[in-house]
Amino acid sequence: MSSFVIEGGRKLHGSIETGRAKNSAVALLGASVMVKGEVTLSHMPRIQEVERMLEILSSIGVGVRWKDDHILQLNTAGPLSLSTIHEEACKEIRSSLLFLGALAHRETSYKLYKSGGCALGKRTVRPHLYALQKFGVAVKSMNNYYAVKNTPKTPGRVVMYESGDTPTENAIMAAVFTPGVTTISFASANYMVQDLCYFLRTAGAKIEGIGTTTLTITGVSALKKRVSYVIMPDPIEAMTCIALGITTHSTLTIENCPIDFLELELEKLRVCGQKFVLKNERLSESKHFRIVDIVLEPSTLSALPDKLYGRPYPGLNIDHVPLFVPILTQAKGRSLVHGWVYEARAVYYLELVKLGARVTLLDPHRVFVEGPSAMTGADISCPPAIRPAMAILIAMIAAKGTSVLRDIYMIERAHEHLVERLQRIGVSIYHSES
Repeated sequence: MSSFVIEGGRKLHGSIETGRAKNSAVALLGASVMVKGEVTLSHMPRIQEVERMLEILSSIGVGVRWKDDHILQLNTAGPLSLSTIHEEACKEIRSSLLFLGALAHRETSYKLYKSGGCALGKRTVRPHLYALQKFGVAVKSMNNYYAVKNTPKTPGRVVMYESGDTPTENAIMAAVFTPGVTTISFASANYMVQDLCYFLRTAGAKIEGIGTTTLTITGVSALKKRVSYVIMPDPIEAMTCIALGITTHSTLTIENCPIDFLELELEKLRVCGQKFVLKNERLSESKHFRIVDIVLEPSTLSALPDKLYGRPYPGLNIDHVPLFVPILTQAKGRSLVHGWVYEARAVYYLELVKLGARVTLLDPHRVFVEGPSAMTGADISCPPAIRPAMAILIAMIAAKGTSVLRDIYMIERAHEHLVERLQRIGVSIYHSES
């Protein structure tokens, strides 16, 4: 079992580059089976979530080859063998649900093992199923797997039961090969949905309305046989680095930030009193996203006058809410953080109390955070959820003294070469096996 050992309380310095988007990467890996040819994905993050998706793809007959450290080549031309799908990999990640939409027009019937992922309370699959059944995807829940039978239909119009990212991605993939025009209303417009749409459009799909909550997709009979695409930088990792710089009261530059998905977060921070400068605006390699470098300055923070909460894009990213909690431990006054989406996520914030933070749980969704708090090191087991785990790690880096964060697999699911990258900006951190 791996742990992080941290000597905290140090000011950080220099610059750290944002990694590539985990949620985009897994969506594109799922969509790759729609191509029936050769898919080349550049800037593919080498993280555990990606490794599990590649295990699934390899197990069903997709050729997987790394051309170099971050260029992945997939051969999806051959017949697929769903009977040999990697059971354990499916069970470990929720991203395996993406195959429901990706395979809607490629396979007639198969079974998909039930998925895992972060433990965030009850996470229903109904929004996926309500959307997909309109395309003729029938899913029967068995003891430990889903029995899937595809009888393609032409829905014309799909209203999303919930504006979830992955349910929307499944509906998009099912619509790409559906004859005629499909309109998807109340779709998620989040970054990974946009990246998926641009990838599919590069492959020959006809998708309009990207970046809005209404998508219009005109069905095509096939996609191109050779597709290359560059994965966008990860706004959640950028926000993680922002939270790290602010919580440690450091002068720090976060490079390669997709600003369209961080502007509201930065406005909240500005109201708190945080000083920052945006530099070097440019387009991403795919030419679809605005990229900037963010320079943070040590600032005196005050609590937000209103509650902090997430909602579907263009609201404050739901996955950014936990990353505000360590920041708010350093803000004068009392902040209300409302994570309405997940039942269990707010409970994990109580782990920060062990470091000296003043966090009060009001109910499964809401906490008060009072600051500023002087934090000291502690020994904590990593919660089974990526973003709360990173919130604890950020607080440990800010806390004076020695901290140990145990069982760090959740963090390694989403962040590549984290120890080395943190060490370069002045964090005293190392791996330990225990």
